[in-house]
Amino acid sequence: MMKLFYQKTARTFAGLFIFPLLAGSLSVAQAAELAGTLELGGATSSRLISNVNVTLYEATEAAPIKRGSAKTNGSGQFLIETDVDATDSIFFVTADLRPRVRFVTVLGPELPAETTINELTTVASSYSMAQFYRSGQISGDPFALTIAAMMNDNIVTPATGESSPVLLNSPNADQTNSLRMTRSLASLLHRCAINPYIAASLIRSTKEYGKPSPANTAVALANLARDPGKNVSHLYRLSKFRPAFTPALEKMPDAWTVTVKVNHSGNDDTMQFGGPANVAFDAWGYAWIPNNVPQGSPNSGDYLIVLQPNGQPADGTNGSPVSPITGGGIYGGGWGVAIDAQDQVWVANFGWGGPDYYPSQTPDSPIGNGTGSVSLVKAEDGEVLSNPDGFFGGVWRAQAIEIDADGNVWVSSFENDSVVVFKDGDPDNAVSLKQYNGSRPFGLSINPDGSAWVADSGGLDGQFTSSLAKVKLNAFGELEQTILLPIGDTLKVVVSDSQGNAWLASQGNDTVYCISPEGVVLGAFSGGGINGPWGLAIDGEDNVWISNFGPLESGSNFTDGGISKICGANPDSWPRRKTLGDPLSPDTGFTVPSAGDQVLLANNEPLYGPDGPPSFSPLMRQTSLQIDAAGNIWTVNNWKPDFDIDNAGDNPGGDGIVIFVGLAPPPPVLF
Repeated sequence: MMKLFYQKTARTFAGLFIFPLLAGSLSVAQAAELAGTLELGGATSSRLISNVNVTLYEATEAAPIKRGSAKTNGSGQFLIETDVDATDSIFFVTADLRPRVRFVTVLGPELPAETTINELTTVASSYSMAQFYRSGQISGDPFALTIAAMMNDNIVTPATGESSPVLLNSPNADQTNSLRMTRSLASLLHRCAINPYIAASLIRSTKEYGKPSPANTAVALANLARDPGKNVSHLYRLSKFRPAFTPALEKMPDAWTVTVKVNHSGNDDTMQFGGPANVAFDAWGYAWIPNNVPQGSPNSGDYLIVLQPNGQPADGTNGSPVSPITGGGIYGGGWGVAIDAQDQVWVANFGWGGPDYYPSQTPDSPIGNGTGSVSLVKAEDGEVLSNPDGFFGGVWRAQAIEIDADGNVWVSSFENDSVVVFKDGDPDNAVSLKQYNGSRPFGLSINPDGSAWVADSGGLDGQFTSSLAKVKLNAFGELEQTILLPIGDTLKVVVSDSQGNAWLASQGNDTVYCISPEGVVLGAFSGGGINGPWGLAIDGEDNVWISNFGPLESGSNFTDGGISKICGANPDSWPRRKTLGDPLSPDTGFTVPSAGDQVLLANNEPLYGPDGPPSFSPLMRQTSLQIDAAGNIWTVNNWKPDFDIDNAGDNPGGDGIVIFVGLAPPPPVLF
């Protein structure tokens, strides 16, 4: 039976309706018209755009439903009459210019009055819908498709066929290479429309091993979006021949990834992004982000940032949250954030320090150096549910926080070397287990059997012994340790795959480990751009994604950050001649270079301030990456690139979130 993503009221944002979802499509029967223009290379004066079949579809979980069609006139214009104007899924429109050359525009859940179909709209649709193109046509869960449609609109404006304001402006534009990336890809599609041999080359270059050739150029581009490191140099050469869309890439990319950077918090005057630590998605697809510090300060931030599924700040529409959120003990957010089955957001507060008094559960804790706490917020509307000082329950400087299937809240209590569990989510009914002195637990992950893996970091700088522990709640309701395995150096995040294996990020020795449920080390892996691994995520095919923090050493300036991918424990998802732990990303990782402009904050000041050195690194030192329902990877810029400036303590907090569009198979829904 299909799981319900939503159990509450509908929300509206960015022109899209988010409904409670039931199995099947719920189209609204109402006569409507869609007027549009088919363009080629930004123009309408071409013999290739006249007398072209244009078809309107409604996406479903199976084959899309044809909702109308028309032929273009000599100017590329068309008019489609249809009996539906809204759906709980999405509409899209296709144009077949010649055999195997298809252009596509994604329209979203409401039928607009006008649209444009061209190369740029096809790039946007293929990338945003990449995870839903696997059958050769757009299909999938309605909720996930609406999220993907929102990301489509971050790349292109469907009405005009032009690059979206999101890509045209800071923090994107030429602060990243994605605006030019989309234009290089659009130029490649333009050549496909003119020259059938170029189209055949694109289709041949993006064919998946053991599967039929892509049916058309739109499907081929979706294949490239899912495997962007494939035939990079060949496709780059094709895109450079008489480019129709400029400015385009000036040098060959590491991979054909398209990203969207977001950095508006909802209050960019006093509560900018400053060291975002992690991301958790609620039942509406909203992103909840703990924030370490105020931008430009080493002190503890007292706000939690909430973004809509398209990366824009939550604005209160239809009773939704308003970002940023304060109160309830939110102060110096650590790494931990988790959302339970009741759509309550649990936030771990580390309390980094600063001049303000922070409440403490220990009388001898000095002012300004409190013990941290746990905060609780209602995801539906942002109501703060925790006490003004947060919940303690034995937690001292919290890092990871996770919820098991029974509603127990697990917390890594860093400073007192303990694992703390709020049984049934009740801080007044807490149990704890102290690890060894100096264990400094950081990461947590819940296994399919209800036990938890615990990554004992040995300290933020790895000054003590690192280890992996396995802990469970026994029949007496007490915490019991069943495995303790010394391993790695300065451990950070641990995640469980579908088989209960632990994947462990060892920041200090640039290694990702895989450990069986019985505690046997199955491998130690590097490559694919792994460099100071910190965050981990398991995708829907059980492969492993890694966010990289880079080296923690004086003199390091991590200007070439990227995310990495390696083979997970499911052999069915391994490419040909690959095995457990083999890299699936380029040697550089998937990077996001600047196209020449320096990185700016949300207030348009330089990353290190007006008096600091310029930075050209939109992707910085990352502590987490998470995959949303549409397969977009959200990775967080926790620290700025220059270690010496950051480590001096004056201005460490990284800026914003970088979203890799359509790159990963979405993980399964837990609740």
